[in-house]
This record gives sequence, C-alpha cells and structure tokens, in this order.
Amino acid sequence: MSHSDINFGKVAVLMGGASAEREVSLMSGQGVLQALISQGVDAHAFDPAQRDLAELKRDGFARCFIALHGRFGEDGTVQGALELLGIPYTGSGVMASSIAIDKVMTKRIWRAEGLPTPAWHQVDSAAATAQALAELGSPMIVKPAREGSTIGLTKVTALEQCAAAYALAAQHDTEVLCEQFVSGDEVTIAVLGTGATARALPVIRIVAPEGNYDYQNKYFTDTTQYLVPCGLPAGEEEAIQALVLKAYRVLGCRGWARADVMIDAGTRTPYLLEINTSPGMTGHSLVPMAAKATGISYPALCVEVLRHATLDYAATSTDAGNGPSGQAGVSS
Repeated sequence: MSHSDINFGKVAVLMGGASAEREVSLMSGQGVLQALISQGVDAHAFDPAQRDLAELKRDGFARCFIALHGRFGEDGTVQGALELLGIPYTGSGVMASSIAIDKVMTKRIWRAEGLPTPAWHQVDSAAATAQALAELGSPMIVKPAREGSTIGLTKVTALEQCAAAYALAAQHDTEVLCEQFVSGDEVTIAVLGTGATARALPVIRIVAPEGNYDYQNKYFTDTTQYLVPCGLPAGEEEAIQALVLKAYRVLGCRGWARADVMIDAGTRTPYLLEINTSPGMTGHSLVPMAAKATGISYPALCVEVLRHATLDYAATSTDAGNGPSGQAGVSS
C-alpha cells in the first residue's frame, strides 16, 4: 500500500518529550517513523524535549504524527501549540485530549451521559484515602488522576496500605483517584476515525500473570497474554464496541484512541476505566495488534492515523497553506 492518494508533505513524528513515559514514547515514535518512511512518507523524528516546537514551522513541517505519551504529549498542551502554529496533527484535539488524560473529568462526563464507570472518590490525603476504602470497599485501586500506563498505581485491600498507596500516587500527581475495583475480564478496544465514521477494532482480552497488569508486564515482559479474538460470550464483543464508540464520541475524541474496560465477572457488566488518546505503538502495543486482526498492517495503520491529522480550527485558519484544509472541520 502506498500513500499516493494523499501527499502528506513533510511530516514530523513527535516522540520522547518530558513525561514519565518518555522511554515508551521513543519506542513508539521510532516504530511509527520507520513505518511511514517505508510507505514513502517524508517523515522525520522530532523530540520536543530537545527542540522548540516553533522549529516545526520554521522547518516547513506540514503535519505532525503525535507519538508522545502522558503529560505534555496527550494532555492538550502540544495540541494547543500545534493549533497556534497551524500544523495539523494526529489524534484528538485540545479539549478531548485534556479531558481524557484526567481520569476524574473523564468519569464525570461518562457518568453524566449514563455510561458505566466504576465508583470513585478523588482524595487529597492518606486519611481521605482510608475514608474512600470504607465507602468503596476492598479491593480498591489508588492511582494518579492524570498519569498514564499504570504508573503510581496500587491495589489496596487493607486499611494499613492506604497511606503508602496515597503517597505513591501523589508523587506523580496532586490529584489522586480512588476507584472501586472491578473483578473480571480486562479488555482493551481501539477506535479509528472520527464522528459517525469512527469504528471500533476487535476487542483484545488481557490475561496478565496473577492478574497483575503493571508497567513492567505492559512493556517489558512477554508473560502477559493478549487474546484476539477475545473469546468473550456471544454478543458481548459487539456490545462493548458500541459502548466504547459512545464513550469516545461523548468526549469528542477523533482520529484514534484506545479504551480500557473491565467486565464484572458476576454481572458481565462492562465498566469504562479510561481512554488513551495517544496509544502506544511499540512492539508490545495493543492498537497495532487489534489492527492486524482486521488485516491492517502496522505501516498501513500509521498511514491511516496520519491521514486523519487535522486541526480543531482548521476551517477558520488564515494559514491555509499548511496541511489538508479540504478534510478539516469534519470533526463532530
């Protein structure tokens, strides 16, 4: 497959950055960069931790593929800078990016829209964490509200763990989230596209060693199993895909994303945990795995994501010379 139907111009693959997930972002970015080059795209690496974003404009970049993870990458800040520069970028816009990185804000919106998400408390102390355990019950997940990749997360089963769990999460974020633990199948669902044309890829079921899907298992070990097809009971996969599409649309996401869902073992109710607007693209990553299951190769996936690059305000941009104004303004 080639990209001959669209001339993307000079493309920057933004990778690295200043977040806690820099290491993984570099792995994602290198994969994307090589894939785009293999498809004939004029792609170049660009690390915002080492270069000023203003250089993107000076160096004539027409589009950006955002392979940054975590803060300053998928939280709306880079997206806002690119809006000001007038350079179309992949993934969600400013608002959806900044909401989705904040798990508490995300859950508030989902709950307001009647979508299922585990009960939670936002806490600001060890004492409040202990109070949350009393109300939410054991086990309970304690995690930073605005960090990705299971960093700073603790599964609390006893009162005496609350102080350490709070302290660990608070190292990563001033906002800490206590969340009711849902015991059951853990699944992840990728979405490609925007608005009415967005589609969910096959559900991936995650089976981690001892059910412990932590940062180490996520990126650096091969013992975690990823099942595609997911093997869920009849009808469940379609229902979860429909739920995730709704969750994606109500947040205003576009381009692509990946949602994490827990299925309660007893009731088989799916609960939305979070949505990741700049998913990993490493050799262990889940969006490429889901795409492959539908016959989309890694390079084709990268081109497809890049094809959806746009701006929130592209239609009113005075700088029409930058990027594909023809498909701008289609976000719903």
